[in-house]
Amino acid sequence: MAAPAAAPPTPTADPPGPRWWRRPWILPLALFSLAFLGFALPPYAGLDPEAARFPIREDVPWHYPVMVTHIFGGAVLTLLVILQVWPWLRARHPAVHRWSGRTYVMFGVPFVGVPALLIAPLSHTGISGQASSVVWALLWLSCTVLGYRMARRRRYAEHREWMLRSFVLLFGIALNRPVVFLFILIAIPQLDTTFGGDTDAMAMAIAPASSFLSWVLPLLFVEWWIKYRRPRGPRPGTGAATA
Repeated sequence: MAAPAAAPPTPTADPPGPRWWRRPWILPLALFSLAFLGFALPPYAGLDPEAARFPIREDVPWHYPVMVTHIFGGAVLTLLVILQVWPWLRARHPAVHRWSGRTYVMFGVPFVGVPALLIAPLSHTGISGQASSVVWALLWLSCTVLGYRMARRRRYAEHREWMLRSFVLLFGIALNRPVVFLFILIAIPQLDTTFGGDTDAMAMAIAPASSFLSWVLPLLFVEWWIKYRRPRGPRPGTGAATA
């Protein structure tokens, strides 16, 4: 009796992993990042201090070069963050995730964090704005270095949490623009009364508040999100990070 014919092989399913449509925020985040870079970078492309959006201290020769380093370094990190938080890329191409993460840290610390700390005391927005920038720089550097150290120790759950804090602090710079616009809408009715018609005085009053809120509020939100998503009970020391 002839043996029954073998069943045709079942097609191999795609490897399990996140699909882009399960994370619908990735495309808006990428578009927001590109829009911000398209707005922020052009004034500095010609390396002309006169075109800078922020006043340059003429008595500090290194102010403009360090500011440009920070701005263009921040642009690189803004693009790298998209690679870092994209679940599909992290699941399908972990090597890209690892190398872009190392670049984020090794490039970001000397070319974004340290320059931010150097130029923060030179801010034209006064003591409040300077304090906000100094605290931001210290927090970003701390979260980024701690995230890297957790990865080196294979404590991936903690690594992910620290890097999420670093990412949201980085995007606080971009969020400052819509926050400023919102404050302008709120303050315009008070221009003639509170500020005596002086738009510069209104801008100086808005700048410290927008500087703080643009990174404090997102950081508070991500802290809540981390606590909400954190599993109950003892935390595992190792494990793959997922978004």
